[in-house]
Amino acid sequence: MNLPNKLTLFRVLLIPVFVAILIFYKELEIDIATAKYIAVSIFVIASCTDAIDGYIARKYNMITNFGKFMDPLADKLLVTSAMISMIGLDANVIMPSWVVVIVIAREFIITGFRLVAAEKKIVIAAGFWGKIKTITQMVMITVVLLDFDGKFFWWTGTVLIWLSVIFTIISAADYIIKNLDVFKD
Repeated sequence: MNLPNKLTLFRVLLIPVFVAILIFYKELEIDIATAKYIAVSIFVIASCTDAIDGYIARKYNMITNFGKFMDPLADKLLVTSAMISMIGLDANVIMPSWVVVIVIAREFIITGFRLVAAEKKIVIAAGFWGKIKTITQMVMITVVLLDFDGKFFWWTGTVLIWLSVIFTIISAADYIIKNLDVFKD
């Protein structure tokens, strides 16, 4: 269990804490504004571990099969848990459910695609568009959760939601188009 893998596990362990703060803020006797700031802090820390663990793993040649499996899974769990939690918030946070459906559908499609590829001994590495998608989603979640007052921030959140949807679709298409050989018998 090297440092990058520990950071990945740390990210996974932060997810239920993040979700609990957002969903159970009333039971915890925290007002929604405070809960959002605590949740954003946790989310940003978790998101930063994604960049740090990958950097350390590549720089110091600490790439492991566990990390190859768990790192992208941790990202998916973090992003989808955040988006699902934001749908039900009774605050000014607006996370359209159709956005969450598109993001989760993409993850199922690419996971299934990777399973078929693995069966054929083909490894599909994370691509440029997948990384852009993840970064955009993480920034979008942070901005939308912060819910600053004013039209500028509302528009910024809306643009980021649309960009995350666009990059989600582009990254799925990119994975499939670049790896069409997976479908050959």
